[in-house]
Order: sequence, then C-alpha cells, then structure tokens
Amino acid sequence: MDVWFQDEARFGQQNQTTRLWAKRGSRPRVVEQQQFDYGYLFGAVCPSSGKTEALITPLVNKDAMMLHLELISLATERDRHAVVIVDGAGWHTMDTAIPFSNLTLIKLPAYSPELNPMEQVWQWLRQHCLSNRVFDCYEQIVEQVSRVWNTFIEGYWPS
Repeated sequence: MDVWFQDEARFGQQNQTTRLWAKRGSRPRVVEQQQFDYGYLFGAVCPSSGKTEALITPLVNKDAMMLHLELISLATERDRHAVVIVDGAGWHTMDTAIPFSNLTLIKLPAYSPELNPMEQVWQWLRQHCLSNRVFDCYEQIVEQVSRVWNTFIEGYWPS
C-alpha cells in the first residue's frame, strides 16, 4: 500500500507579495496586478516511494480531480494500492475514485490543513519562488508554476 498526500493550490495574477532585500532606508516597489487569471496546481506526493504527480488546470472541479487521480493511479505499481489523503474540498468526493480499482480516498477532518504535508509545499513555493511576480497571461502562469514545481521536485523532494 502506498500513501499519497494530495492537495491543490491557486496561483495567478493576484499573487502574494512578500519581504525582499533592499538597501536600508529605501522603499522598494512591487507591482500588483489587476487581472484575474489563475492556474490551479493539483499536486500529490508519496513519501514512501518518492513519487510525485502534478496537474495544472484553469479551474477546479470533479473532472480535474479525476484527471489527477488518473495520474496517481497510473503511477501506482501494478501490485500496489494507493491510499490518497485529501482535504474536504467540494470536488474531493468518493465517487471520483470509483473508476480506479487501485485507489482509495481518505478525507482529513474538517479544518485541519496541518495534517496535510502538501500545505507546506504550497507555502514554500509561494514564499521562495512565486511571490512578487507578474504574469502576463494564463500560459505564463502555467509555465512558471510548472518550472517551480519541477525545481521543488528535483531539488528538495527525495526521489
């Protein structure tokens, strides 16, 4: 049995501003956008195997969740079963796992993000890679979020 932790996060033009290095006494400026394009990164990690799966979509719904579960199902070895830990989002319904015989969903208790390690991944990505950024379009959001996810996987996630 493989335990996977799954979650999704929104990244886009209404991005997070954070502290930055600047000359003492100066007031650095950071551009904030008025547009509202977003990409949603579905991410999952299996700590025991080191495997990861990710999917970026323009919206979140059950169809996107099923696409992500399909990736997890395909990444699970033939003789193994994937237990996917999810939060209580509206699209994390048990019927999304029905098409996959090698996959079971387990929901975390309500209001308990501290139990899902993926929350720390999103926080790290925002603080270290995606804050104080400007994106021109959805395609640029997808490109940058993909690059940052791959950087995290290659540099910080044990494989």
